[in-house]
Amino acid sequence: MKLFYRVLIHLLVGIFVVLLGWAIWFYTSIMEEVNDELDDALEDYSELIIMRSLAGKELPVHDSGSNNQYFLQEVDASYAQSREQICYRDSMIYIDEKKETEPARILKTIFKDKDERYYELSVYTPTIEKADLREHIFYLLIALLASLLVAILLINIWVFHRSMKPFYQLLRWLENYRLGKKNEKLCIETDTTEFRKLNDAVSRYATHSEEVFEQQKQFIGNASHEIQTPLAVCQNRLEMLMEDETLGEEQMEEIVKTYQTLEYVSKLNKSLLLLSRIDNHQFVEEKDVCLNEVLHRYMEDYQEVYAYRDIRLTVEKKGEFHWRMNETLAVVLVTNLLKNAFVHNIDEGKIVVEVHSAGIRFGNTGMDSALDASHIFERFYQGSQKKEGSTGLGLAIVDAICRQSRLRIRYQFEGGMHWFSLYR
Repeated sequence: MKLFYRVLIHLLVGIFVVLLGWAIWFYTSIMEEVNDELDDALEDYSELIIMRSLAGKELPVHDSGSNNQYFLQEVDASYAQSREQICYRDSMIYIDEKKETEPARILKTIFKDKDERYYELSVYTPTIEKADLREHIFYLLIALLASLLVAILLINIWVFHRSMKPFYQLLRWLENYRLGKKNEKLCIETDTTEFRKLNDAVSRYATHSEEVFEQQKQFIGNASHEIQTPLAVCQNRLEMLMEDETLGEEQMEEIVKTYQTLEYVSKLNKSLLLLSRIDNHQFVEEKDVCLNEVLHRYMEDYQEVYAYRDIRLTVEKKGEFHWRMNETLAVVLVTNLLKNAFVHNIDEGKIVVEVHSAGIRFGNTGMDSALDASHIFERFYQGSQKKEGSTGLGLAIVDAICRQSRLRIRYQFEGGMHWFSLYR
């Protein structure tokens, strides 16, 4: 998940919880304030009636015309002692003038006169429709919460993008950065201390990586030259010795074995150097490559080399597979898979190459059981049946090229054939 969306989700949750808590508090405060005002009015009205009753004066009419009503009745001592002296509650009362019931706030008060007689006074005053008020407040709060959330989110999005602009510029620079190629200079203007430190660190490590890369490239080139030259010299001398007619048969066999060993070492050295160059990303030039053309170019050569084994090669062209990659690596990729299909095949076996617009499949006969897919692309892994002269690096090179070229490779054993599939 992107940093922007992660921050946005956290903000949404946090702001929603805060606003929801504020909305509950707001509603509770309003209702408490309404009840408090009504309770004060009820207290004043009840005190007036109690004072007039205790003074023996004439009491007000039960219905004052303002929908305020009261009921005064005498109660026994046990009833008075079992009730609270002052009690507030909400109820519904019937209004004679309106011929309907309306919500009211009720105050019940118990008092006694000078003759020790107890009275219960119930004072009613109309109140607001709390259900309607609750519904209106609910919808108003929903609208308020939604508008506040949208406003806060828009402000946060604007602030986030404006504040994180140097960070995203750095990310784009890193995405376009290619080791060994001419890259644009990292120049991001910012007043934020953390971003300046991050830019300086990235520039410093990029420069260091370029220096190490150049050193490795120079070392690999020198190593290739220094190792291959003495190997070639030794092979040439052995070839000259093999032309000596005075050598005996046993001596000739030993020289041939030594020559084959040197040839193997030379091939191994070239493969390891190639792997090292691939891992160090020294094949940086890329272009659109048609792998059909690469396959057609080298297919006949391998057929001629392995003609003595009577291996049938079938190519099923169902489209053209184009991919942007290094052309040299494309040749190595296709030829290694072709060579693998021939080398690890059986006499009078078959090879099937299927070309699609989305990839290429190389299938060959060979062992009657599947290979270990978890180790087949490891370096020097050759399974239980090792082939003479094989370095065990062919598929490792294929895997390294696929990783650098953003291709995927998969091994399958289907219908008695071993399949290596290249796809996007």
